[in-house]
Amino acid sequence: MDRKGKSLFETVWTRMDRKAGAVIELTIRQLMHRISTWVVLGVGALLMALLLIFYIDSVRESFEPIDNDGDSEDNDGDGYPMGQERKYGTPDWDSDLFPGASVFIPESDIDWNDADRSEFGNKSWEGSAFFEVSWVDDQYAGEWWDSHVDWKLNQEGIPELTDCSDWELEEILEAIWADACDLGDDDGDGMTTYYVEGKWRGEGIATVPDNYYLSWGFWTEEVYVEPEPPEMYINEDGIDCFDAFILRGPGWEDSRVGCPSEARISGSHGFDDDGDCLAANEGNGNDDNGNGVRCDVQWIASNGVVTRIEADDLVDEDPDEQEYIGELGHRTFVIAVGKMAFVILLGLFIPLFLSLGLVRDETENGTLHLLLSKPIHRAEFIIYRLTGYLAISGSYVIALSLIVGLISSILGPGDQLIRISDIPVWIGIGAATTLVLAAYGSMFNAMGLISPKYGVYLCIVFGIWEFMMGSFSILNPNWTVASVSISHWALQMIDAVVLLAWPDTIQWAEMDRAFEIDSGLSVFWQPPVHTLGTASAGIALLNSLVVLLLVSVAWIFIAKSVFSRREIM
Repeated sequence: MDRKGKSLFETVWTRMDRKAGAVIELTIRQLMHRISTWVVLGVGALLMALLLIFYIDSVRESFEPIDNDGDSEDNDGDGYPMGQERKYGTPDWDSDLFPGASVFIPESDIDWNDADRSEFGNKSWEGSAFFEVSWVDDQYAGEWWDSHVDWKLNQEGIPELTDCSDWELEEILEAIWADACDLGDDDGDGMTTYYVEGKWRGEGIATVPDNYYLSWGFWTEEVYVEPEPPEMYINEDGIDCFDAFILRGPGWEDSRVGCPSEARISGSHGFDDDGDCLAANEGNGNDDNGNGVRCDVQWIASNGVVTRIEADDLVDEDPDEQEYIGELGHRTFVIAVGKMAFVILLGLFIPLFLSLGLVRDETENGTLHLLLSKPIHRAEFIIYRLTGYLAISGSYVIALSLIVGLISSILGPGDQLIRISDIPVWIGIGAATTLVLAAYGSMFNAMGLISPKYGVYLCIVFGIWEFMMGSFSILNPNWTVASVSISHWALQMIDAVVLLAWPDTIQWAEMDRAFEIDSGLSVFWQPPVHTLGTASAGIALLNSLVVLLLVSVAWIFIAKSVFSRREIM
């Protein structure tokens, strides 16, 4: 009790409440009467409206199927899609090799050290030989790099080649490549001998020089194979999960379930529906995940949540995105809007326009001495001004986040009228943005006091830095440099809230990455990193909250120190 019989609560706290209320109310009135306030808030609302329109438009439009593995394409232009060429074992980069095309079958060869150096027959030859010709095929040709010999037949069908009958053997062997030269009929049997190096087709006796090599074989007859439509190879290898513990054991195909299986989350899943994995490695299949099962997908779970998916190449690689893109796209929209639109854009621009001159402008206008005419601590004055600023900006972003969240949760996938699980995420986005507004607001206000003339430029430079660090934090939250920025901790707060509200987000992000659905979820969201080794989203949320509050308090203290030393005019 004081000497007048009033309690200290009435004499101290009541007066403090009155002073706080007066300054806060004045701040709100001043901000409400500024055109810049309404412009910034209006632009923010317009931005959210545009994002919602894009989201509504994407929901209403039919989804175009995506060929994730590219096997519906015909890269060599031979009329056969890559998937069909894989099944027939032909490459999709050579238009001369296609399903049903003539194939070379090797028969035998003469190596550099074989004793028998001659062979007779009607063959397709490759290598080096003295060839006594009965017949040659002048239509046997290929690309210039294939070393096919051009026989240069005249109208009588006789080759017109360089005469090398008087050359030394070493000169012949060194000079001729992918070509032939005429040695004449040295044995008088009426058949001309040529030295040939390259590829050719013909009948005759081939004699291979010492230390040289010759192989031969024949080409199969070409058969017609009807090209399959490219649509067959779009969404042809979906994501498969099974309850059976022994993959490809008895009755395992009957145990197919939706992914992930609630009965058996982890373990070997997946099935090569289009057969391209099983055909790889000369029919031995792939085992890229190293689990000893060829052509499968290894799902790894912890505490009932999938944390890692390791797929063998060409298994479940082309799923029907329509089955998954609804949930993945919705979560990506929520997280991307929360991070980019709310935290980074609104979180930077609102303080830049509203908080920079909270105290500085009153000093320059000469009205500060009226505001401080009654006893009030300067730190209190700064806090009350920031509180008034947050009363407008904070309530604005929270209301805006709830409106956007309500609309998107109604439009989102699922059987429910409203996705109740979305609401905590949007509340977290609003709270994170409010903390960012407090941190940036206290910082920009302090910069305005530190340098009334150049403070705005300092704020712009810092805003660019924060935008860059925020973008880097989205792509790689483990990057140490980004952790010194305010935006990094706000984004980490959103990551933590998302994981608390949607515990299976790790699983969805892994599916997005492992099966190349490319919804963007694995880009915009990653598990929070500041968990103090606990992997707990709650710890990460608490850490982010503490850091953002400490930043705000620190800049309020800096502003108070500068303000206390400044003479009021």
